[in-house]
Amino acid sequence: MSNTLQVALIQPILVWEHPEQNRLNFTKHIENLPHKVDLVVLPEMFTTGFTMNAREVAETMDGETVKWMVALAKKQKLAITGSVVIKENDNFYNRLLFVYPDGTFKIYDKRHTFTLAGEDKVYTAGSKKLILDYKGWKLCPLVCYDLRFPVWARNVEDYDVLIYVANWPKARMAAWDALLQARAIENMCYCIGVNRVGLDGNNHEYSGHSAAYDVLGNRIDTLPKSKEAVEIVELNKAEIETYRSKLNFLSDRDSFSLE
Repeated sequence: MSNTLQVALIQPILVWEHPEQNRLNFTKHIENLPHKVDLVVLPEMFTTGFTMNAREVAETMDGETVKWMVALAKKQKLAITGSVVIKENDNFYNRLLFVYPDGTFKIYDKRHTFTLAGEDKVYTAGSKKLILDYKGWKLCPLVCYDLRFPVWARNVEDYDVLIYVANWPKARMAAWDALLQARAIENMCYCIGVNRVGLDGNNHEYSGHSAAYDVLGNRIDTLPKSKEAVEIVELNKAEIETYRSKLNFLSDRDSFSLE
C-alpha cells in the first residue's frame, strides 16, 4: 500500500485516425517523464481521436495498441489508462483499459455513449462500473460523457480517485470544468480529468482543461488550458481519510439502485 500516488496527466494533440503516430508520440511523453510515476492517464480514443469511423480504425484486444500498452507498462513499471476503439464479437466499443505494471489489465466499456454525435448508433454501451485496486488505492475510471451522469459515478464503493478520460470540445468547456470539480466535492475523492487539444478530422476544436481536484474541490494541478502538456500530480491518501473523518458527508448519501 502506498500513502501517495504519483499520476501523470498527458494532454496531447492527437493525430486523426493514426494509431501508430499517436502511440509513438505517447511513448516519447511517457519515456521522458521527469521522475518515476505510478499511473499515466491518456485521453479518450487516444489512438484516433473521437471518431465514428469505427469499422476503419477498430482494433481487437490482440491488436497493436493493447500490446503497446502492456509492453510500455512493463518497461516503465507503471500503470497506464485511456480508451481505444475495440471490435469484439462484431460489436464496437469505446473501451477504457487499465494496464497494471505487470501487464495484466482490466476494462471498462463507456456506459453513456454520446448521442449528440451518434456514438450510440456506432458503439455498444457498457453496463458495468469498474472499481480498481491499485497500490492500496481504489480507483473508478470513466469516459467523457459519463461525466454528465452523477448517479453512475456516485461513490457508493468508497473509492479514492475518480478518473475521466475525454475528448471534450472547446464549445462546452464551462460544463467540463464545473462538473469535474462537482464530482470531487460530492464524492469526497480526488477527481482527475484528461482531455485533448487541437482540431480533429471533423474540424471540432478541443482546448484541454485537463485538471486534478482534491476532496474539497480545490484544483491541485497547473496544466495550461489549450496546449499540449504533461504534468505529474501527487495524491495523498491521508488527506482523503482526514477530510472524510472530519466532515463525514458520505455517511449521509442516499441509497439507490440503477436500472
